[in-house]
Amino acid sequence: MTITHDIVAKLWNLCNMLKDDGVTYHQYVTELTYLLFLKMAEETGEEDKLPDGYRWGNLIEKPAPDRLEHYKKMLIDLGTRGTRQIREIFANASSFIKKPVTLSALVKSIDELDWYSARQEGLGDLYEGLLEKNANEKKSGAGQYFTPRVLINVMVDLMQPDIGEVIQDPAAGTAGFLIAANHYMRKHCEVFDLSETEFHMYKNKTFFGMEHVQDTHRLAMMNMMLHGLDGDAPESGMIYGDTLSPRGQQLPKADLILTNPPFGTKKGGGVPSRDDFTYATSNKQLAFLQHIYRALKPGGRAAVVLPDNVLFEGNVGKDIRKDLMDKCNLHTILRLPTGIFYAQGVKTNVLFFTRGEKDTGNTKAVWVFDLRTNMPSFGKTAPLTPGHFTEFIKCFGKDPYGKARRKDLGEEGRFRKFTRKYIRDRGESLDISWLRDDSLEDAASLPEPDVLAREAMEELEGALGDLREILEELGVEEVAG
Repeated sequence: MTITHDIVAKLWNLCNMLKDDGVTYHQYVTELTYLLFLKMAEETGEEDKLPDGYRWGNLIEKPAPDRLEHYKKMLIDLGTRGTRQIREIFANASSFIKKPVTLSALVKSIDELDWYSARQEGLGDLYEGLLEKNANEKKSGAGQYFTPRVLINVMVDLMQPDIGEVIQDPAAGTAGFLIAANHYMRKHCEVFDLSETEFHMYKNKTFFGMEHVQDTHRLAMMNMMLHGLDGDAPESGMIYGDTLSPRGQQLPKADLILTNPPFGTKKGGGVPSRDDFTYATSNKQLAFLQHIYRALKPGGRAAVVLPDNVLFEGNVGKDIRKDLMDKCNLHTILRLPTGIFYAQGVKTNVLFFTRGEKDTGNTKAVWVFDLRTNMPSFGKTAPLTPGHFTEFIKCFGKDPYGKARRKDLGEEGRFRKFTRKYIRDRGESLDISWLRDDSLEDAASLPEPDVLAREAMEELEGALGDLREILEELGVEEVAG
């Protein structure tokens, strides 16, 4: 176990201190974010971002009985003072802690952790570990804001983000896609050779996300900051707002969009309040899909997680799919296995597409990889691993625009090509599958229910007959019932 994993485990176990105060897991991570921000500012030498008197040392030096009252005042004041990042992390902040002794125990435990080793391994990785822990805890309800990191990394690796590009996630959650894109670029591009001006552009003009849940937005802000993406330009980085409102139109046109939009319908069943969507719909995924392909620059590319209903829904869903395939080259669909998200029954896909230079006739054919049929049941005890994507990555090829030479693996294979005409003849449905499902065949080979019932009765009668014989041998003449 690495030091980071060890610290994550210790921090997570501190949640037990708050159980008596009725604090939920998600509330705990939010509370922990406030405290960790103060402590990590001390550890990273960035306390100058905080006003005097509002630092970790000030919290430590307060007498235990007075510490909670001082801490609650700190939260309120930090939401209105300091840099933009500080104000947004502490926006409308309040503490869920009710007992002074609880806060003192938390502060003491956090202060005693091995922060030197944590800095060596990366404070951003530590915070990512906490977010992942929270997402995997079903009771927290945070899974909806957290895409499995294995899937994120596959999508990022295939899309190959590059220096100078504008990268956007319009449904950012805790900023997992943007963080992963940053990791990829620092590993594969010459980020550390950039001039001071170029690096400032990298931090402020590369990564853009929008999140409309304030608690999740503050977690995303913290995550971005700990990964060195705390841009200081107005409207840079992580923006608080609803992408499906006019606020979403403020996101800059993108070279690359990576995202996993929220599932379901807009609250109240209403349609998005933006006036630039061609097709009105209360279906959030279809609305986000419109935003995504409209927000791409000509030649821009996207990888988007979407549920099955987007592939087959009629009426406006059909119109949006047709518009997508006109304006973009929808070159690849990855049918994902079930059980990898917080809702076990949700069936999802990744759509890979490139915005055309013109607005008509861009999709000539769609390649579909079926990673769902005859796959194991994934979940907490059987997690998705990079190895499960090996064949898909090989089939996808090395070109992020889907132009690599590809091979149709036929009816027995997982990767197949379907022409635009074939899709049009299916009523624009992209819900395409061809592999025989072994589980369904096994079910079909079972005898009819009445046959099974008759066989069971015969077995039961045979067993009762054997029991009677045994009882007779023992001299028992009759048994009640």
